[in-house]
Amino acid sequence: MTLLKCRECGQEVSDLARACPRCGAPRPGDPEWRGTGFEWQSTQTFLGYPLIHVAVGKDARGKRRVAKGVIAIGQFAVGLITIAQVGVGLLFGFGQIMVGCTALAQFALALYVGVGQFATGYTAVGQIVLAHYGLAQAGWATHLWSMSHRDPEAVAYFRQLLEVLRSWIPLLGQG
Repeated sequence: MTLLKCRECGQEVSDLARACPRCGAPRPGDPEWRGTGFEWQSTQTFLGYPLIHVAVGKDARGKRRVAKGVIAIGQFAVGLITIAQVGVGLLFGFGQIMVGCTALAQFALALYVGVGQFATGYTAVGQIVLAHYGLAQAGWATHLWSMSHRDPEAVAYFRQLLEVLRSWIPLLGQG
């Protein structure tokens, strides 16, 4: 073990210290510590935001890196199109916990279409749903198609939705 000076406050700290005991600086013995993870932004922007922003880990101050862009990808992200563990996808989001207009996630909190283990939206498909039209194992919906409830309007709606999807994606029409 070697004693070094903390790059932030100058106090002597161990070269193995994960944080300075005086000022809390992460990895105080590393003179140019830049944090953990990875961050990249495209040079193209739209309304001041990068077209693509990828961010994971923590920055040099120990704060979470949050991807913010038109297309945002990371553990935490906000964008028009978002792929994240936790995020906001204004147009579309894919991840574990997602909020947005449309969402595909374990917890999909959507305004229009939500698909996930728990899903909300005008149209929601999942194990448990909260929706106007819901297709689920269980849930609450104005029109619900579930294991215990078969609303005829929900059945017609989801069959019509399947036909629309089949017309958009030719492979769904086979079989």
